[in-house]
Amino acid sequence: MTFDDLRTYCLTKPATAEKMPFGDGVLVITVGGKMFALIALDEFPLSVNLKCDPERALELREQYESVLPGYHMNKKHWNTVKITGELPLKVVKEMIDHSYILVRNSLPKKEREAIAATEE
Repeated sequence: MTFDDLRTYCLTKPATAEKMPFGDGVLVITVGGKMFALIALDEFPLSVNLKCDPERALELREQYESVLPGYHMNKKHWNTVKITGELPLKVVKEMIDHSYILVRNSLPKKEREAIAATEE
């Protein structure tokens, strides 16, 4: 998965936007103004921080060397995923989807309903 693939996949989700609030080194993808993916722009291999259910986060870290506690994030709720080729594309996309859903579901009801209306 390339940077462009990662960015494009994240931005296909409803109500997403991109910004760079931390400077030129990190692209932040949001849903409803809340972060769900942070892509490091100047790192090799490519890496992305994704929100994750705490139990699932631990399972993924045990299962894959490319999944680490979230760099500069709450390590209980965030993973850093190194895009090295170890992880199947399907797994990376599932982690992105999971992060998006967690953050979207934490939004106020009115915002969730507005997003759901765009999905229909």
